[in-house]
Amino acid sequence: MYGAILGDMIGAPYEFDRGNKTKDFPLFCDKSNFTDDTVMTVAVAEVLLDYVYDEFDSDEELKQALIASMQNWGSDYPNAGYGAMFSRWLEADNPQPYNSFGNGSAMRVLAAGWLATSLEEAMKLARLTAEVTHNHPEGIKGAQAVAGSIYLALDGKDKVEIKSFVTDVIGYDLSRTCDEIRPNYHHDETCQRSVPEAITAFLEGEDFEDVIRTTISLGGDTDTLACIAGSIAEAYYGIPDELVAECRNNLPEEMITIVNRFYEVVDEMWILYRGKGKKLSEEELSDGALLREAIRKYKYWNTDDSFWNLLAVLRDSNVWIPCNAISGSKDQTSLNKIIQMAGDNLDSLVGMEFTNEEPVRLVPVIISNGEDDFIPVFSSVEVMGEYENQYSKVAKHFLEILEIAQFYKNRIFGIVLNPFTEPVILHLEMAEIVEKIRSRVGR
Repeated sequence: MYGAILGDMIGAPYEFDRGNKTKDFPLFCDKSNFTDDTVMTVAVAEVLLDYVYDEFDSDEELKQALIASMQNWGSDYPNAGYGAMFSRWLEADNPQPYNSFGNGSAMRVLAAGWLATSLEEAMKLARLTAEVTHNHPEGIKGAQAVAGSIYLALDGKDKVEIKSFVTDVIGYDLSRTCDEIRPNYHHDETCQRSVPEAITAFLEGEDFEDVIRTTISLGGDTDTLACIAGSIAEAYYGIPDELVAECRNNLPEEMITIVNRFYEVVDEMWILYRGKGKKLSEEELSDGALLREAIRKYKYWNTDDSFWNLLAVLRDSNVWIPCNAISGSKDQTSLNKIIQMAGDNLDSLVGMEFTNEEPVRLVPVIISNGEDDFIPVFSSVEVMGEYENQYSKVAKHFLEILEIAQFYKNRIFGIVLNPFTEPVILHLEMAEIVEKIRSRVGR
């Protein structure tokens, strides 16, 4: 959400074709610079936050809530620079969509991308937020292009995949580069001649700041273009803390309230970092170092972000668990015979291979801390050390550990990570939340 608001604030002074062709200008916020882009972004987000908690029984009820919120915020900020048709819509007693294909539908839509749980849902919410005013196919298309790009960025997709979505699914032509767009670009408030340009600037930018500079360098409707590009860039890159702080310092308290609630809900939905969830590979996770680093960061910082980061890494990690391995009766009989044959020469069995014919049941070790019992798991076999050598040491995906824990839910309090070196206790209910986090492997 900060990305859109910052884009609006920073881009507003350069509007109407001037741009800043050199990209060499300070990024600063001014409370006098936020426009209709910010006001309507907040208005739409306010309603979609209620949508997350199933406050609406139908799409029509959601749309009526959008209309009410947009009119309320428009009334509170009447001088935000609305277009003539939209201004009349804001003041109407019974406002109706007016077949617009202006870029207003695209600049206010970011919450649809952030709060959706699937690409399909992001596209649906984008359509609903557009239709209350911009019910022209191009108006809907612009909103869906932005919301879909945001969702994919949050889902860890790279720029090639995002570009493919915009060209193949949405149908925009992104063949021109910013250098090709810039010389002849002019102020154009239609979706079809501003959204593709904003997305191109995002695709060419190297970080959040560079995306904003690249977008503004195009000229034209710079506040809305930077609002659109900034909203996608935040999802992909995140935003420097100093820009977030400056943004907050220039927002009125009633907007800060919505912004705070927005990011609280985002955290609850396990969309991490308020920005891009870094794509992970199986190789990165294989030795447990990434998980141990996440544990260390959480133990040191003890912040919400470090905790959600730990859960996200844990969701995709293999962990080690000490178990009692219980063979089937047939295999146990065979093992007993082998031991009897060895007699006093048990050393002769060292290194001997035994293939079981029946499934081996693994019963986890359970440890106590006061009155509470836990299943211990370890980030690596090295961290596990020589812990109780009589136990089997088994590597399992953490989601499999959750299945085991469920079997013992009437007995245990939860799971403890690295109990003897850097313990982190997860109540069983909190551990189950990990199942709802989207995997960041192979995305």
